[in-house]
Amino acid sequence: MEKEEYMSQRRVIRLAMTAVMTAFVTVATFLIQIPNPPTRGYINVGDAMIFTTALTFGSYIGGAAGGLGSALADLWAGYGYFAPFTLIIKGFEGLVVGLIADGRTFTRDVLAVLAGGTVMVTGYFLAESFILGYGMPVALTEVLGNTIQIIVGAIIGVPVSTLVRKRLPALIR
Repeated sequence: MEKEEYMSQRRVIRLAMTAVMTAFVTVATFLIQIPNPPTRGYINVGDAMIFTTALTFGSYIGGAAGGLGSALADLWAGYGYFAPFTLIIKGFEGLVVGLIADGRTFTRDVLAVLAGGTVMVTGYFLAESFILGYGMPVALTEVLGNTIQIIVGAIIGVPVSTLVRKRLPALIR
């Protein structure tokens, strides 16, 4: 296969994987929602798919699927006021995880998830405290839930991505 044809094929595959993983993130985020009345937000399991995506396919697909998929879930579930923040926060979360992970070592994958999780928890805390105007005490009510969300996401995302990476052809990864 010629290099140009190979590169074109990879671009099409990456676009398709971005669309599929965006849909998976949207469904995972929408699937389980635990409301947090003080912030009018919710806790979900979408981070498991963001981590799986970013660890498996890297920063571009992880960032795009994380931001778009989570923001679409916000819109779909009636949390549209969070969607712009979610787009940026979850997109950056997926980007960071994909940039740090090396796809070869468990320790590096866990470090990537911790860094991405920190981005998410901090991002929502800052958005709720200062931009949405809830104040720090109210924003703090979501920190524990978001931290649990990261732990559950890591418990699911790290092993799933390890299994998926072993089974995907190099062209797709």
